[in-house]
Amino acid sequence: MRFWPARQPKAPATSGSGGAELFDEAFQKRLEYLALVSRRVFAGRTRAEQRSRKAGAGVEFADYRRYYPGDDYRQIDWNVYGRIDRLVLRLYEQEEDLSVYLLLDCSGSMAFGTPRKLDYGKQIAAALAYVALNHLDRVSVSALADVVTARMPPTRGRNRIFPIFDFLRPLQASGGTRLADAVGTFVAQNKRRGVAVLISDLYDPAGFEAALDRLRYARFEPHVVHLVDPREGVPAARGDVELIDAETGERRQATLTPRLLERYAQAYRAHQERVASACVQKQVGLFALDVRTPVEDAMLHLLRRGGLVT
Repeated sequence: MRFWPARQPKAPATSGSGGAELFDEAFQKRLEYLALVSRRVFAGRTRAEQRSRKAGAGVEFADYRRYYPGDDYRQIDWNVYGRIDRLVLRLYEQEEDLSVYLLLDCSGSMAFGTPRKLDYGKQIAAALAYVALNHLDRVSVSALADVVTARMPPTRGRNRIFPIFDFLRPLQASGGTRLADAVGTFVAQNKRRGVAVLISDLYDPAGFEAALDRLRYARFEPHVVHLVDPREGVPAARGDVELIDAETGERRQATLTPRLLERYAQAYRAHQERVASACVQKQVGLFALDVRTPVEDAMLHLLRRGGLVT
């Protein structure tokens, strides 16, 4: 459960929460810089390095397979037939457009902090989308809570960043967190596999691990951008307080003693360690980002580590 003292009322996304300013001209200029950096980082790599083996004219020979009726006879290797008296097809590795799926947690706990974790997550999602679009990849964005609350179908082309801004801008932090259920819906909605980036604080009462497993079993390539606000681990309140769950609204009276606060801090650290351990065990890329870090610096870190965008 995520308890803290009653929060201030949420402002509309287009005003007090900074929704209109999240993607202002200054932010767009930073995206241009990140796109330049990404081209340098990935210089020499082929466009959309996602490859698949298909029979047909391609970039690089991969293997042979047996010919079956209905296959394209033009791909039969007659030289091999002359040697072994068996019909086989030549297989090639062909380049495909890489599909990049951005899964943004929009549950109630994402409203915490200044900047709010959700606003920070929106900017990270927009920056990742812009870099991917510049590399001619297909980009889709989904908002998750206990269900998929909104979805932008795959799009490509550099100028498509503006519809992505329009999609992200009004998203609000509300509702509970059931990442496994929401990811299950996402998997059912997207048959084309690709890179799936979960941007979340990973506060799920049922655990976040099942969501990663669903992505892995469905043959997506999962990555986690874990949004961390260290101030959550050190509550400012002391004494007798009423705690309100940010997602369920459940209320609880408590006396915050130094001993209780230390136990809370230990639980907070244990959560961070659990995230790191689970991602290592499941071989999922993990990028832990402090929301106080400027988005540009965070993205440079992601680009230099590689593996998340091409």
